[in-house]
Amino acid sequence: MRDRLRELHEIKNGSWNGPDPVATERQHGKGKLTVRERITLLLDPNSFVEIEPLRRHRATGFGMERKRPYSDGVITGWGTVHGRTVFVYAHDFRIFGGALGEAHAAKIHKIMDMAQRAGSPLISLNDGAGARIQEGVTALAGYGGIFRRNTYASGVIPQVSIMLGPCAGGAAYSPALTDFVFMVRQTSQMFITGPDVVQAVTGEQVSHDQLGGADVHGTESGVAHAIYDDEESCLQDVRFLLSLLPANNRELPPMHPCDDPVDRRTDALLDLVPTDNSRAYDMRLVIEDIVDDGLTFEVQPTWATNIVCTLARLGGHVVGIVANQPASLAGVLDIKASEKAARFVQWCDAFNVPLVTLVDVPGFLPGVEQEHGGIIRRGAKLLYAYCNATTPRISLVLRKAYGGAYIVMDSRSIGADISLAWPTNEIAVMGAEGAANVIYKREIAGADDPDAVRQQKIKEYQTELMHPYYAAERGLVDDVIDPGETRDVLIRSLAMLRAKHADSPSRKHGNPPQ
Repeated sequence: MRDRLRELHEIKNGSWNGPDPVATERQHGKGKLTVRERITLLLDPNSFVEIEPLRRHRATGFGMERKRPYSDGVITGWGTVHGRTVFVYAHDFRIFGGALGEAHAAKIHKIMDMAQRAGSPLISLNDGAGARIQEGVTALAGYGGIFRRNTYASGVIPQVSIMLGPCAGGAAYSPALTDFVFMVRQTSQMFITGPDVVQAVTGEQVSHDQLGGADVHGTESGVAHAIYDDEESCLQDVRFLLSLLPANNRELPPMHPCDDPVDRRTDALLDLVPTDNSRAYDMRLVIEDIVDDGLTFEVQPTWATNIVCTLARLGGHVVGIVANQPASLAGVLDIKASEKAARFVQWCDAFNVPLVTLVDVPGFLPGVEQEHGGIIRRGAKLLYAYCNATTPRISLVLRKAYGGAYIVMDSRSIGADISLAWPTNEIAVMGAEGAANVIYKREIAGADDPDAVRQQKIKEYQTELMHPYYAAERGLVDDVIDPGETRDVLIRSLAMLRAKHADSPSRKHGNPPQ
């Protein structure tokens, strides 16, 4: 038995340390951590339990039969983050470049199935070169099994993809199917076809980072939900995100004891938000003043910056906040903002996260580019997401809310449970100036002093249809509140809604706009 144990320890130590020290040096030389170092940073100390560490491939040909390292280039298992169980698979780039083969895929399939059966989050640490060419179509079938499991787990357990190296070809679709994608500058890239193929087909010369680096996906494509300068800060933020997520769709997000007084006044908002609708301000500062201890986790902060989507806590309970951002494009809704917010709303609804919508929107962005780009169908994604959501929903109009954008931003008419407004609200079909120009066009044009008549008509329209209590008088706003009481009112309203139950229509699934 002792001889057998020595043999077992030698094998496991070899698997733990990796193929050879030179490979580890190369990994570190690229500014990347090893797979074990990453898992250690992600999980609670000494909590990781590995499965199938002794798995090896059975491929032959191309010299594969002479190279059969243990683990086959992927580490799988479970552990805890803040004491709560999570499942993990992590590519080891030192072995076959982290490329996926039959045995490699089988390990990932098993851990994905275990995560879904256990009802716990699944985290992938991606650092692989795609399908293992030497294993041919078998490797491609392995990816198919991953994609199918990603899809079945969608809306059932949280899925987080952490990009820590290359991710090319079909391999990029698995992260795209998950809930959150984290990327690290300089070391992680995602693309369907690499720079060499792009140059051969189109003649365009581009580097790996220019084609699919973290900044590209964080600011241009919207693929990345968060980007970082180093792996350590990335993994720490993943831990923070996981502290806000429920284990699965049958649970509520974890409650955290709150030292920030529930009834704390938010009088700073009186000076932070200008009453002049044409003046900008940073909506992030409004959110930070309202939520517990000013702590938030913003999703896609550098993409579609005219809308803010963030997770935070109110009274110790997790909420999802969707807010127009007047500091970027005046907070208009456009194609990117609509798609960003729609997916966030759908995710919150899938995982029982209440929604708070802060409204200050001048409308949808006009223009040929937007119309030809499909603003109708893509803007409808946000409308569909809100109408379809059964999680508790509260909307608050801070200043302006005009036209169709007012409806789309979770108005009472599309199902908001509680609709609130500040005394600075202006809810109307359009701004007073545009409305006056349409309604009184002939009268203004025929006047001796058109500018004077125009100003008079603008004032009349504001007085009649845009005063702060117009919507409240008609029951479209439940109450007009003191901005200093915003935190208190939101927390009390969410407490009332916590036991909300709403049945969806009997159907296989809806057909959302594409």
